[in-house]
Amino acid sequence: MTLHFANSTARRIFLAKQGLSGPPGAALSNDGLLDLIRRIGFVQVDSISTVERAHNMILFSRNQTFRPGQLTELIEEDRALFEHWTHDASIIPTDFYRYWKHFFLRKDARIRERWTRWRGEDYDSAFAETLAHITENGPVMAREMKSDEHKSGGWWQWHPNKTALEYFWQTGKLSIHSRRNFQKVYDLSERVIPDHHREAEVSHEAFIDWACRSALERLGFATHGEIAAFWAMVTPEEAKTWIADNRDELIDVAIETVDGRQRPSYALPGLSPDPDDWPEPPGRVRVLSPFDPVLRDRNRAERLFGFSYRIEIFVPEPRRQYGYYVFPLMEGERMIGRIDMKADRKAGTLNVRKLWWEPKVRASAGRMDKLASELARIAAFAGVGEVVLADDWLDA
Repeated sequence: MTLHFANSTARRIFLAKQGLSGPPGAALSNDGLLDLIRRIGFVQVDSISTVERAHNMILFSRNQTFRPGQLTELIEEDRALFEHWTHDASIIPTDFYRYWKHFFLRKDARIRERWTRWRGEDYDSAFAETLAHITENGPVMAREMKSDEHKSGGWWQWHPNKTALEYFWQTGKLSIHSRRNFQKVYDLSERVIPDHHREAEVSHEAFIDWACRSALERLGFATHGEIAAFWAMVTPEEAKTWIADNRDELIDVAIETVDGRQRPSYALPGLSPDPDDWPEPPGRVRVLSPFDPVLRDRNRAERLFGFSYRIEIFVPEPRRQYGYYVFPLMEGERMIGRIDMKADRKAGTLNVRKLWWEPKVRASAGRMDKLASELARIAAFAGVGEVVLADDWLDA
């Protein structure tokens, strides 16, 4: 039997699974923050900071008592979180490190094939030297290893020590010890990852089961492709095989998209199609990071929310539809618009350049009041005191 889920119910499920349905003003302890990240799965890291860095914005949108120092403590002092790859660089609960050991093995094989083509047969010329330096001297930044004769331009011209650091990090020998001015500081994994996480082993079968099952838990409902893409640790074919092997346990669901179509998917037992069994997301307006996990799968976001979003960082300015780094706006379970803004810390202002509403969204007095309250919260979070609106900030 196939269970049918209305679009509004599917939205509620996904938002609840991804931490956007809780009370955003509830006090958040470090333990509470760690639990939130476990429930979400991971938090993407990005260096752009037009207002605040992506990982901080992602967490702030879920709980507005969050402060970046809490995240730093969990990573650098408690070692309860570590930084590695999912679909991109991410902050991940250290509880999951045992599964990443399988990912390291896969990464090693892919890197050796790809980097040999990229850098040539001697791409690993500085590997032993780099590892010996860190073993003897402790944590290091890439720039501290860089010699004058190995000046480089972009990623395609990494100097040998940088190549070595990235290789050993991506394959698990090194870990991110900390960050200084957002630059990675590398150290031996045995000096960063607690032994009980680093030494734990799981079988290949347990790794596949965890990667697929935990993805489906955090998505609520998914196709085999969406399951594979969540952690980006298994292939779609492996996810398809996992579904076949667990067919008696999984349930068939049909998810209504915004255009009324039914999308066949899978879910774990107990997923209720009754909207009353799922919390109604807070009705306040919230600014999301462009890298928010709810929007990471752009196609899924379009099907569920009718919201087409693309980051235009690499789009030439004359061809941008909106702007360089535009933030999505959410109200309740709806995506209602996007806003272009930047924190000017010298001036102490949050400069709002432009606001675009989604079709059929009205700029009612109540909605504008909620937006003003959110902008004030964002300004305080970014460490600036005043919201400054451009003369033409409202989309005509």
